[in-house]
Amino acid sequence: MNAYARVLLRFRWPVAALATLFTLAMASGARFIGVTNDYRSFFDEDNPQLVALHALEETYAASKMALIAIAPKGGSVFTRETLGVIEELTERAWRTPWSVRVDSLTNYPHSEAFGDDLSVAALVDDAASLDDAGLAGIEEVALSSPDIAGRLVSGDGRVGGLLVSFNPPENADAAIAEINSHLHSLLDEARAHHPDHDYYVTGGVVLSRTFAEATRDELVTLAPIAFVLVVVSAALLLRSISATVALIVVILFVVGTTLGFAGWRGTVFNPGSSGVLIVVMTISLAHCVHVVTGALAGMRRHGLGRHDAVAESLRSNAWPIFLASATTAIAFLSLIAADSPPFRTLGVLVAFGVLCAFVYSMTLLPALLSILRVRAPPLRTSAFDLFDRFGAFVVRRRSVLLVSVGIGAFVLATGIPRMDLSDNWTTYFDERYRFRRDTDFVTRNLSGMEALEYSLESGREGGITDPDYLRRVDAFAEWFRAQPEATHVHAFSDTMKRLNRNLHGDDPAFHRLPDDPELAAQYLLLYELSLPFGTDLNNRIDIARSATRMSVVMRSLTSREQRALDARAQEWLRRNAPGLAGEASGMTTVFAHLSERNIESMLRGTIVAMALISMILVGVFRDLRLGLVSLVPNFLPAVMSFGLWGYMIGRIGLAASVVAAMTFGIIVDDTIHFLCRYRRARLEGRPPAAAVQYTFRSVGSALWTTTIVLALGFLVFASSGFELSWALGLLVTITLVFAILTDFLLLPPLLMAIDRKQR
Repeated sequence: MNAYARVLLRFRWPVAALATLFTLAMASGARFIGVTNDYRSFFDEDNPQLVALHALEETYAASKMALIAIAPKGGSVFTRETLGVIEELTERAWRTPWSVRVDSLTNYPHSEAFGDDLSVAALVDDAASLDDAGLAGIEEVALSSPDIAGRLVSGDGRVGGLLVSFNPPENADAAIAEINSHLHSLLDEARAHHPDHDYYVTGGVVLSRTFAEATRDELVTLAPIAFVLVVVSAALLLRSISATVALIVVILFVVGTTLGFAGWRGTVFNPGSSGVLIVVMTISLAHCVHVVTGALAGMRRHGLGRHDAVAESLRSNAWPIFLASATTAIAFLSLIAADSPPFRTLGVLVAFGVLCAFVYSMTLLPALLSILRVRAPPLRTSAFDLFDRFGAFVVRRRSVLLVSVGIGAFVLATGIPRMDLSDNWTTYFDERYRFRRDTDFVTRNLSGMEALEYSLESGREGGITDPDYLRRVDAFAEWFRAQPEATHVHAFSDTMKRLNRNLHGDDPAFHRLPDDPELAAQYLLLYELSLPFGTDLNNRIDIARSATRMSVVMRSLTSREQRALDARAQEWLRRNAPGLAGEASGMTTVFAHLSERNIESMLRGTIVAMALISMILVGVFRDLRLGLVSLVPNFLPAVMSFGLWGYMIGRIGLAASVVAAMTFGIIVDDTIHFLCRYRRARLEGRPPAAAVQYTFRSVGSALWTTTIVLALGFLVFASSGFELSWALGLLVTITLVFAILTDFLLLPPLLMAIDRKQR
């Protein structure tokens, strides 16, 4: 390393020039980076729930929807003015790009009998001309119809709904943006012309657009904030302008190279992977800080010249930084095992960025420290004495610390069983996003946004009018209506009951399923021929007339509760209607299984990564006891963090699946630096207690600095409006705090305990 440092510093300008050319060449690929607003980017194409959703859409038409809620400030929707507003919005919603269907309270196909004839027409036609009796009749029909109440109008009649279905092209990003732009313009005009009504919009297409907004916020807003925060904190801690400038340049080179690599590999970012920049920046800075603090310490503490100090810093830090980079890269590469593609992208890019940080910290950074003529600030004896005194305290109180930290860790770990590993897509975003505010209003006042979709099979072409099939469908629908989690059930059997009543003179006694299959088929044919344009049954019945779609709208449930409800439904089907339906589908179901699948896949990847890193540490230190002891401060902080999270919040979703691997890869760095210095002191002949104090004097300040920088960088995530990002940032920050505590308070007593019999 001495020879390497001499050559590197001698050719510092060519090294800086080559690094610049390489970075520019790599960074040119950043122009190929994409950002997607499709929530399906969280899933692989062969994801079984996504495959089932595609099959459902192919059978019953598109399921990308937007739900507009209209809430009159005066109360009831059953007034001429409010029905007129809904009627107007229904007409204008047809002009939304890529729209294929519009359902609302006003255009609902209401059927009734006139003698022997069946009349099917929009429930509201020319709202302005309605008299009081007409309004009362519309209200009675709407609130008594299972197809309308709880779906297109609230049960108390105070909020009306309008459902727009879309069939965007395969590459839907531009189409989704166009749809959302048109919907917001439509509602802005409605607010201007009808200010006595409130308007809310939610649904899958709005969710997709919000994903794009969250991605942009993290790339454009949070990443620069994190950059400024970590740089300012490093400058204050290092107290050297030249050293800070060198750190900034290296970080920019690492970020530029990583972004270029992302572009060359055709990366498309979404909120799950958009945190790459913040993670790479903070980890890069943490690596560089060790080289810089080592050089500054050599100049001000040992009186070395600039070149000699840099060379000594490289010599003492190269091996620990290499080990830290390798183990961090392995930990992040374990994200390749994740079931969700954006986490795999995050793992690959961060691992690449970490390796770039190692290369630049061993080449460009020393060259810059020499070029910029870095000078060490005056030695602050108080700071130097602080870690010396702290080391003496740890040595003196090692038995008390060993017991007290162990008890504290055990108490915190008892909070882990309190955690609910589940999430809910309607709460992915906080209230700074309009999507969340509108979704909360719609869920409270009109209809739930989470639905289980079932394709109910009759077993033969044309079999949906068979009385036995209809009875099974009706029994399944009634079972769901009896479940406390369900708020609305839309089933084909309700339509057939209504038609049977209509074609018996609207006699309530005939509001039941028809007994004759041929008569039922005639009812259905007559009804379909009478339906107004745009209100056909293609979204509820397949082309072969062999299956129908049943939608179960739920109150707000966690993903675990949603899976449990479907499991109960599957058990009912096995006992009462075998073969009628498979597992539930729909967007809600796909997301409900995401966290579970990701946790299962990441558990395997994390175990492999931890085992590999553990073997590396045991092999590197060539001491089984030392290698095993090194695992304690690496595993324990994550356990303590999850336990504290269980007491504080109690629920965690997707973030839980990647936090363990990420934090293990990050906190192992401090452990490696501490153990390398401790082992060096022991090989030089120092007894365990003296070796601990030497380690605190040597790397205590650097470890403290890197922890502050990393914690501040990840704490920026906690300000995100996206649940995955803020939960991830907060959990990693808590883990980093516990990691430095275990490295300072638990690891030294453990080392002294295993070395107490050795000289």
